[in-house]
Order: sequence, then C-alpha cells, then structure tokens
Amino acid sequence: MVAISPVAHKLLSYVPFLLVLIDLRYEGVNGGKDGGVENHLEMGKKLLAAGQLADALSHFHAAVDGDPKNYMAYYRRATVYLAMGKSKSALPDLSKLKSNPSSKEEQEAQSQLKKSDEIQRLVAQAQSDFTRRDYGSAASHLDIIIDTCVWDADSREMRAECFIQLGEMGKAISDLKATSKLKSDNTQAFYKLSTIYYNLGDHEMSLNEVRECLKLDPDHKQCFSHYKQVKKLNKQTQAAEELIQQEKYSDAVSKYESVMKTEPNVPQFILNAKERMCHCLSKDQQPANAISVCSEVLKADPENVNALKDRAEAYLQDDQYEEAIKDFESAKEHSENDRQIKEGLERAQRLLKQSQKRDYYKILGVKRTAQKKEILKAYRKLAQQWHPDNFQDAEEKKKAEKKFIDIAQAKEVLTDPEMRSKFDQGEDPMDPESQQGGGHHHHFHGGWENFQGFNPFGSGPFNFKFNFN
Repeated sequence: MVAISPVAHKLLSYVPFLLVLIDLRYEGVNGGKDGGVENHLEMGKKLLAAGQLADALSHFHAAVDGDPKNYMAYYRRATVYLAMGKSKSALPDLSKLKSNPSSKEEQEAQSQLKKSDEIQRLVAQAQSDFTRRDYGSAASHLDIIIDTCVWDADSREMRAECFIQLGEMGKAISDLKATSKLKSDNTQAFYKLSTIYYNLGDHEMSLNEVRECLKLDPDHKQCFSHYKQVKKLNKQTQAAEELIQQEKYSDAVSKYESVMKTEPNVPQFILNAKERMCHCLSKDQQPANAISVCSEVLKADPENVNALKDRAEAYLQDDQYEEAIKDFESAKEHSENDRQIKEGLERAQRLLKQSQKRDYYKILGVKRTAQKKEILKAYRKLAQQWHPDNFQDAEEKKKAEKKFIDIAQAKEVLTDPEMRSKFDQGEDPMDPESQQGGGHHHHFHGGWENFQGFNPFGSGPFNFKFNFN
C-alpha cells in the first residue's frame, strides 16, 4: 500500500476537478526555456484534447524528464494518469503541485481549491438527485460539472444514464463515446452503446460497438450474447435488402418476417421490417396487402415518408386515386424536394381525371396488373357478347355498337406496350385532346360506321364468324 498523507488525500478527493480547474496561467511560470519541453507540452496537450491518452502521456513524460522543475508538466501528466484511472500514479505529481515553492502558484492553487468545493457540492447533489430518480435535475447539475471538468469520466457515465432514463438517446451516445476513450478497457460503455443502437433499430452500429467490446474482452458474457443476436439480425436484414435489389420482393417479405421473429421485443425493428415489407408488397403489385401493412406503419409513424409513398402507389394499383393523392400530398409536406413524390402526385391527379372519363381496364374488367393473355381473353369474351349482329332492336344495336367500339379500343390500347404505358401515366392515347405532341390516330375513332373493314378478331375484312380456339 502507498501511504497517503491527509493533505494528499484531500487533494486526491478533489481529483479530477482540481486538475481541470487550475488556470492555464500556470503555463510559462517555472516552465523553463527549453523549446523541446514546450513542444512536448504542446503536443501532449493536443493529444489529450483528442482523447489519445497514451500518446499524450509519452510527451508529458518527456517534458518532465527535460525540465524536472516544470510544474505544468507534472500537472498535465497527472491529468492523463487520472483520466486513465491510474490514481496512484498521479499522486506523486499532485504532491509536486502542492509543494510548489512559488507563492504565486500556491495562491493560485488555493483559489482553485475553493472552486473545487463548489464542484464537490454539485457532485453530491447530482448523486442525490440520481438516487431519487430525478434524472432531469441530476443531468442539469452534471452539465455544470462536465462543462468545467471535461475529463471526468464518472460524471459523464452518470449523465449518460440520466439521458437513457429521459429517453434522450443521442445525448447518451455522445457521453458514452467519450467515456469509452477516457477509460481504458471500458467494455461496459461499448456494451451500453451497442444496446442503445439496437433499441433504436440500428443493427449495423450496434454490431460495430459490440465488436469493440469483444476486442477488449473476447470472453465478455453480455457482449458475446448480444453479439450473436445482433449478428443474426444483421445477416437477415442484409439478405432481405439484397433480395429487394434483385427485385425478388416476395422472398424479401418472407425474410423480413424472419427478422420480426428474431427480434419481436424491439418495436423499432418491427416498424423497420414492416416499412420494408410495405415497399416490397407495393413493388410486387399486391395492393391490398401493401395498403394493409403500410397503414400499420403509418399508424405508429404518421410522418413516415417512405410508407406514404409506397401506400400511395398501392392505392394507384387499386384504382383508389383520391386516397393516393392524399398520401402523396402528405408525403410532400414532409419532403418538399422529393422528385418522386412530385411526379407521383401529378400522375395520381391525371389518373383521377382519366378515371372520370374512360377507363380501358374497367371496360375489359381486368386489373391494372393484368398480363396480355388475360386481356385478350377478356376482350374476346366481351367482343362476342356485345357484337352488334347479336342484337335486332335498333336501340339495343346502337348501344352494342358503342360498347363494341370501346371494347376494341381497350384491347388495342392495353395490348400495345407504348399505348398502355401512356394510359398508365394518365394519358388516353385514343383521345386527341389528351395527346401531347401527336400520337396514335385511329380510323375507327367515332361511330360504328368508322368500323367498316376493322376485324377485332384478326386481320382482313370484318368477319362475324367467331372462332375462339
């Protein structure tokens, strides 16, 4: 055991407060004229500010060796020792400060000791507040302490815990990152950082921090157990995102369902998984399922722009144009410069206007996702049903003629990739008024008389012998 005198014990009780409170007016006093010593002090100071404690210590060793009477060198070295948690190593340097024969420096030390009394009072109050779970008051007192004692790792750790309890995770992360540098082998700081990121739904950052813990102690039970969980979740999430890149949306949905089974207790991971499932279902042309999942996300996070965009697209697929417009407008409020939202809103408005006129999908009774084979099948069935020759009554025949023309035009538009694309964007390629810069012009646009010579079932002259084999 190292014998500690009452005076030294009192000084040590004020550490690290005393050291950081001592005014920088010490610099230059009894500092020696050796440029090498001053260079070491300056370099050590910069390294200390950067948190590179081991390198800073080497420079302060060199400064003490170069000028044993330079009390600033002792002060700086003691600061590093204490920041590294080596109080016993700091004690001899503290004794040097107390035995400084300069009356000016002695007076300065006494002045700083008085200031440290106030810090000690604040520390006691902060600890009391923390014990009473008054985390807001404790954090306020710790703010003052840390503002003065920037290297006090214990106060930062306490404040980080206050922030965690108050739900201010960003501030907690900042303090814990500082303590991970101020204390060597601080596995607990890395573990806490990893768990905070995990609960925030950031599996990648969580994995990075827990790996830092295991670098310091490969056998750390908490970190190793947490590492296995985060690694599994990270692997599943990456696999799901790769499937999305490959446009294998159904498989990606299944993978995200596995993510939710792996971590059912962290709400943010559930929300993140559902947001991506919402995207996949929208892309996979499953509007009903997409709307359902997207709505779950938006119930928990009404301002989620991604979910709003994806639900809007699903509404368009389901011909719910007004609902799509509402979602695009909500998304635009939270992301004004998003070009995709702007284009989606304009498209939804065009489709709404178009739906109030003529909808070729509805004419044939097929979904917007229908393939060409399905479209032709629906067309043939309706063309046979509504062929004018099937009707004798003049009024019925006239009605059938109009219906027959609409059916034929719907078939032509929806089986032509270019025209169908235009129609899906809100432009009717059969309507001259909606054409921008020209387009298709068809000789049968108009009444039944314009249909002469048009055979909807094949090429050549009109033929009423139906053969659908």
